Amino acid sequence: MSDTMNITATEHGVVRIFALDLPADEVDAFARQTHDVDGDAHWLLKSALGATLFDEDFVEVIDVDELDGVGLAGYVEEGLGMPSAAVQQDRALLDGIKGTVVIVFSAAFGGFEQTLTPRAPLRWVATYQDNVDIPQMIPLRAESATGVMAGGRPKPSDAAMSGRVATIVLIVLALLVVAMIWIGG
Repeated sequence: MSDTMNITATEHGVVRIFALDLPADEVDAFARQTHDVDGDAHWLLKSALGATLFDEDFVEVIDVDELDGVGLAGYVEEGLGMPSAAVQQDRALLDGIKGTVVIVFSAAFGGFEQTLTPRAPLRWVATYQDNVDIPQMIPLRAESATGVMAGGRPKPSDAAMSGRVATIVLIVLALLVVAMIWIGG
């Protein structure tokens, strides 16, 4: 696939689905990040996506056969909460996929803008955006809600300051007593 996918820094609620055209015995090596003896990370999935920053905690690698009874479309709609209308439109496409799929969530990009350039063995299938609306903030109208709060901590009371001074004086007196006993003894 030569198309690019632009990820914005503010992207959220987007799910990208890729078919993984690999034999089942090669999926694990492709999907998992490994490290060589020098500690350098190698991750074929990240490379195939063309991602610069990628968090494996927000990626699912699923054998579609394990979704028996639900199917991939049902999983995307009910399990991932994607809009029913969009998923229903792609139901035949999603349920026609055999083998392994890779599901990448927006959070996998860590809030960093980047451009994906997916290539084989990944094959883009679909992208869905959840339909969760962020409510618009309504300004508070009460008079007590206006103005600016003073920053920092409130000034300690006179009693608190007196207690601190008394504590310091007692510590100094205790040290003097210990010093006199030690010198005299």
